[in-house]
Amino acid sequence: MQNVNKWQYGFILEVYLLFLSIKGKLNFLQLGRYGNHAEQRFRNQFEKSFDHLSFNKELVMENGSGHYTIAFDPSYISKSGKSTSGVGWYWSGVAGRTKWGLEIGGLAIIDIDNHTGFHLDAVQTPNTLESGKLLEHYSSLIIARKAQLQQISNYIVVDAYFSKEPFVSAMNSNGFDVVSRLRTDAHLQYLFMGKQKQGRGRPRKFEGKVDYNNLDMDHFTLMEQSKDHKVLHAKAHSKSLKRLINLVIVFTKRKGKWSFKLYFSTNMELAPKLLLDYYRSRFQIEFYRDAKQFTGLHDCQARSENKLDFHFNTSLTSINIAKVTHWLSVPKETRPAFSMSDIKTMYHNELLLKRFISVFGITADKLKNNNRIRELITYGTIAA
Repeated sequence: MQNVNKWQYGFILEVYLLFLSIKGKLNFLQLGRYGNHAEQRFRNQFEKSFDHLSFNKELVMENGSGHYTIAFDPSYISKSGKSTSGVGWYWSGVAGRTKWGLEIGGLAIIDIDNHTGFHLDAVQTPNTLESGKLLEHYSSLIIARKAQLQQISNYIVVDAYFSKEPFVSAMNSNGFDVVSRLRTDAHLQYLFMGKQKQGRGRPRKFEGKVDYNNLDMDHFTLMEQSKDHKVLHAKAHSKSLKRLINLVIVFTKRKGKWSFKLYFSTNMELAPKLLLDYYRSRFQIEFYRDAKQFTGLHDCQARSENKLDFHFNTSLTSINIAKVTHWLSVPKETRPAFSMSDIKTMYHNELLLKRFISVFGITADKLKNNNRIRELITYGTIAA
């Protein structure tokens, strides 16, 4: 990375290691207790910017499989008080209602072949948006970063909330293809495949509305079928999106009843299996859960927008570093499930062990001590 001097390199390295090592609350007081600098220094340096987007992009592209999509998902951050920058009422998916706090718009890289996700950039949602401008704000975040994002992938994977014409059109006009899901009552139309009438008038484009309980199989291709599962593919017109879409319908039978879900892409040539894989891969944004549990995503006590931005991105980037160092480095055939709990335990043990060695003046680099050091570092992990 450019524009990173020697001092900033050392500070960033220390901060990432502390976020991976400290158990309990991750705030400035804790950083000052465990780190090499005073609490006030951490407060001052968190006010300065760091290009987490470039850092994470380089980290993943150097270590990932090369087959990626971009995922975007807002995430609620709990925060009390009224003086914090951006605080307001935001939707919490966990609670199923709006709650007082903060919100970040999270961009992620989904590694399709490794079946995992990596944080890319988190941007705080302002509380000054006018009513109905939220989707426009989300699309502007992606468009502002398109030069770097399109070096990774042209596919944006989002949930059903984003399957609205303003967002989809904004993405397409800026060179992105959208993969998402439609409502089950979406108004779709068959494409007309018959012979056009001769004479004046516009050629006929559509043949009729899609009835999901009585599909016209002349327009659909059966991709998969089993006793309780069926996948159909077609090209159709979406009235709400005002465009042709690449459509996949998945029927599932549970407790004797059939239900269905509608998946689509604006890329008409995307293979149906890949379309489903891309959408399902968005659930790999599990690092939000890990960041909340292990790297203090909700712990920042600052009020400044810059400090909050630094903290959110550092918390999420720490998960990337742990995943690349301790999980991707293992051959895929023998790779276990990723456990942030184990990695956090090992870093915490190592932090304490280094302190003991420093205080007691023990020589730890002797060959005969290697197994004992390794045993102490892995103490308390599941594997141990």
